[in-house]
Amino acid sequence: MLDVSGLSKTYGEGRRVTHAIADLSFSVSEGEFVCVVGPSGCGKTTLLRCMAGLLAPTSGRVALRGQVVDGPPEQIGFVFQEYSRSLMPWLSLRDNIALPLRHKALGRDERNRLVEDAVESVGLTGFMDHYPWELSGGMQQRVAIARALAYQPEILLMDEPFASVDAQTRADLEDLVLRVRTAYGVTVVFVTHDIDEAVYLGDRVVVLTPPPTAVQEVLPVALPEPRDQVETKELPEFAHLRAHIFRSIKRKQDDTPDLPAPT
Repeated sequence: MLDVSGLSKTYGEGRRVTHAIADLSFSVSEGEFVCVVGPSGCGKTTLLRCMAGLLAPTSGRVALRGQVVDGPPEQIGFVFQEYSRSLMPWLSLRDNIALPLRHKALGRDERNRLVEDAVESVGLTGFMDHYPWELSGGMQQRVAIARALAYQPEILLMDEPFASVDAQTRADLEDLVLRVRTAYGVTVVFVTHDIDEAVYLGDRVVVLTPPPTAVQEVLPVALPEPRDQVETKELPEFAHLRAHIFRSIKRKQDDTPDLPAPT
């Protein structure tokens, strides 16, 4: 469904060139939940923005169903890490979620139905007329997820969306994403720095090297469904995979000299 082939991205010119991504290739099948992990500064956000068509790669390509992505495709929704900046503080929850639907040829009833369904799916039905500044951080991120879902994307790209919330809220949001992924049948590419999160959520985990970044390995996650925050994380298979990824990243970091790179 989504193919990243020989992707590279550099910033700057001459002696000030930074190789954020060197040569990166992997694919995402329809309906998959793929998590991307790697050391800090390895270009995970750069990768996701290239996949979304928000950044043009220096070389290589991203293709969606065989068509090269050269701008933001209508089939892709994006959830940013800094949810507070992605919400309009002067708009209600309802209007924030409806904002991207203005670009679709929808009647008022259909638009309202999509918004209400998305709000219900993230458990915020009673807050439709609240403003972002009246909501907690976890609730604001639920709004950002609902806005992406209301747009009805085929692929949802998520850039470390739970990095700024507390541990309990993070666990709740992880389970929420798994539920809405099933309910909406959406394909998900989820960037995170948290190895536990990647193993808990993913069908596969793409492990990146330090910059200049490439794919180190792609690991299948053969854990039982549905996932549970306690039972899944107590499984020996969970612990083994988490430890494998940690050692893999740590070993590669120890073998690589420090290089400046944007995130």
